[in-house]
Amino acid sequence: MTSGQRLRQIANMLNGSTLLGLLVAACARTRVSSGPRGLLIASRYRWRLPFAAAFTVGNVVLVRAGAGFAGENPALLAHEERHSTQYACCLGLPFLPLYFIATGWSLWRTGNPGSANVFERHAGLEAGGYPRPGMPVSDPRPRRFGGFVPEHHGGKQ
Repeated sequence: MTSGQRLRQIANMLNGSTLLGLLVAACARTRVSSGPRGLLIASRYRWRLPFAAAFTVGNVVLVRAGAGFAGENPALLAHEERHSTQYACCLGLPFLPLYFIATGWSLWRTGNPGSANVFERHAGLEAGGYPRPGMPVSDPRPRRFGGFVPEHHGGKQ
């Protein structure tokens, strides 16, 4: 484990987010095992919400798959690891309301919970199973968000 990964692990323990992740894992009766890079993998998550193959709370990655998830899905695990770092950067639990606000923004802008969500964009959209933002069918004008700047062709829009 690198010093940065160890720092993230300590920060997420101190800020309470990993403890919340372990509580969710225990309530959902998942099996928790040590994963790579200081992560904990809670496998066989069966609750209906959230609608995702995996999600992260602190350093706990809750997955619907079995214990082999980490080796079978390296891109998705890396995506979830970036969310773990985001928890540390947001000082833990404040990440949750910030994430939900970003999700609402994304739904409003693109009709998708992740495409314009700043946290999902920084974690890697494709690895998380989200499409890149595009032009909505109902509005043919290109939109501007984050690092996405459409080509400008001049004239009136």
